[in-house]
Amino acid sequence: MSTHIGAQPGDVAPVVLMPGDPLRAKWIAETFLDDPHCYSVVRGMYGYTGTWRGERVSIQGSGMGQPSASIYLHELFSEYDVDTVIRVGSCGGLSEKLKLRDLVLASGACTDSSMNRIRFDGWDYAPVADFGLLSAAYDASVRVAEEARETGQEPGVHVGLLFSSDSFYHPKPEVTARMVEHGVLAVEMEASAFYTLAARFGRRALTICTVADHVVTGEETTAEERQQTFSHMVEIALRAGLSQP
Repeated sequence: MSTHIGAQPGDVAPVVLMPGDPLRAKWIAETFLDDPHCYSVVRGMYGYTGTWRGERVSIQGSGMGQPSASIYLHELFSEYDVDTVIRVGSCGGLSEKLKLRDLVLASGACTDSSMNRIRFDGWDYAPVADFGLLSAAYDASVRVAEEARETGQEPGVHVGLLFSSDSFYHPKPEVTARMVEHGVLAVEMEASAFYTLAARFGRRALTICTVADHVVTGEETTAEERQQTFSHMVEIALRAGLSQP
């Protein structure tokens, strides 16, 4: 039993979807899973296991930021032998290519965090997604978009870099703008840790984010719009993680 998750051996499935918000973990489990069982309420960071299309899958909150996410990722990999983690969260659009409610499949993650500099004695490490998961998620996004087209809720899908910031209210927007000039699409707070720790433990990781607001234009989604698009993101993550069409 781990310190921060507290689940029993076998409680956690090999594939885990990880939103930052524990209440979103609860919503995903209750909305998408059959017979969801809550295996953890430690510190209010809910974890659930159930089935989706007959396959076991878990949903685990990670909290905000890389330090918090790293705790849960480390314990999932080291204590529960989790094979695959997919972050499902929100991001702030930085590039003019992005619109509200678009989806970003993160091929890699830049960061201003010191966590990897400490880990690698000051060297820069380039955290990237598992290619198999990224490819499966892109294929799934095409199918989900086709299915959503009939309702007029088709999301735009982008593959590219995220910026995993340690600061929600970043003090140096000019540096963020420079990252956009080098291909960064959006900002969030956890993807770099996901990719680094998955590499360390030899596991698979992917980050999928919904553009909930646009940092440059100031646009924001409503709660209702956000939930609809989050549904697309979760559907893609489940299909990719469980390799189902």
